[in-house]
Amino acid sequence: MSSEMQVVVLAGGLSPERDVSLRSGRRVAEALRSADPSLEVTESDVDGGLISRLRSQRPACVIPLLHGAAGEDGALRDVLQALGIPFIGASAESARLAFDKPVAKTILSRSGISTPAFVALPQATFRELGANEVLSAVLELIGLPLVVKPTKGGSALGTSVVRDAAEFPAAMVGAFAYSEVALMERFVAGTEIAVNVIDRSGAVQALPAIEIVPSGEIYDYTCRYTAGATEFFVPARLDEGILAECARVAIAAHRTLGLRDWSRSDLIVDPAGTVWFLEVNVAPGMTETSLFPQALTASGVGLGVITADLVRAAIARG
Repeated sequence: MSSEMQVVVLAGGLSPERDVSLRSGRRVAEALRSADPSLEVTESDVDGGLISRLRSQRPACVIPLLHGAAGEDGALRDVLQALGIPFIGASAESARLAFDKPVAKTILSRSGISTPAFVALPQATFRELGANEVLSAVLELIGLPLVVKPTKGGSALGTSVVRDAAEFPAAMVGAFAYSEVALMERFVAGTEIAVNVIDRSGAVQALPAIEIVPSGEIYDYTCRYTAGATEFFVPARLDEGILAECARVAIAAHRTLGLRDWSRSDLIVDPAGTVWFLEVNVAPGMTETSLFPQALTASGVGLGVITADLVRAAIARG
């Protein structure tokens, strides 16, 4: 088969989300093979031999499905750009902006999108200024309850809700286990929504909004990847006007951060109907419990079909 039609799905890596990435990769590869037999689809882990394999293979397109820093901080995309190999998803520059939650929130806030008040601090600040004093200052500014999470990471790893000041130190330790810098933001009670966005036929399109009702307090790693641990409603059970606003915010995040092909924005709709932006994901999960495939199903488009379209778009832009 011509090398012009070779597609490599990158999955795995060494991040804490390795298993999720492998599951995403397998599912996308299988869907792509089924939807477009003209594509020669192979799966590859990310290791010391990857660059040699890509140089030798010279695939027509790469699909990065690594989650966490390994696939979303821009570094891998920098390598692909340096090699001159087309790939699906955000450029290295845009991925860096989106992956850093405080940076993304600041950019979008300046563009008029509502996002909860936050503080982002590195571990060094707590060592140098005194942990108790710093935590006390943050509580005075943001108040309780608040959410603590790593500034760079996914799948809600290291994320927790602090409702009592006594819980704050442990929450910080949990976040610092996954990132050198922790984000502390005001907790917004409401309906958790995910809106996936795709670029198709020259237009940016928001897929049906997904309402997320986890069995636990937050939509954490267990609730995300354990079948039956979370209830989903597609489309979300919200007023049409609010759904339209959710779509607008997700599309605005996609465009403002310069993303392409696909992304997922995580939002909260409070009781007053205000849509709050939380974060954006440039490599949405593709497992059997992930949100992107659910939204595609609700819109009547197959995962393999849309991926094949995006592969050809990536090849065309070269």
